Amino acid sequence: MRTDRDFMQLALALAQRAWDEGEVPVGALLVRDGEVIGEGWNRPIRSHDPSAHAEIQALRDAGRRQQNYRLPGSTLYVTLEPCPMCAGAIVHARVGRVVFGAADPRAGAAGSVFDLLPSDARFNHRTRCEGGLMAEQAGQMLKDFFRERRK
Repeated sequence: MRTDRDFMQLALALAQRAWDEGEVPVGALLVRDGEVIGEGWNRPIRSHDPSAHAEIQALRDAGRRQQNYRLPGSTLYVTLEPCPMCAGAIVHARVGRVVFGAADPRAGAAGSVFDLLPSDARFNHRTRCEGGLMAEQAGQMLKDFFRERRK
């Protein structure tokens, strides 16, 4: 059986795919019952779509595969703490749990800047959230990407 760490490693590989395409390296995958049901990586630049974050791409992929926009009992693994837009989509999709790597001190919605996952009781669905898994690797990838872009 694969562990949270195994799935985060897969999310990091998706983040590398984003980097290879010139996008900010963030990767995400949705898992239910030990199987990947959706995956995504950042694509807003290439797709000219500000909503094309890795989490949204993974949710869209899972929704298509599952033929349902509701994804209860699933876990979203993402290399960077979700932003408010992604947190809203996660709640609406009824994702059961989010595991993220690096915190986002500029726009994080899981406690860094905003606290939408899981503690905002105004939502009709609560999503468990755990941060910091493989944060060093995820954070280093982002730092290296931006360092390279500034050259």
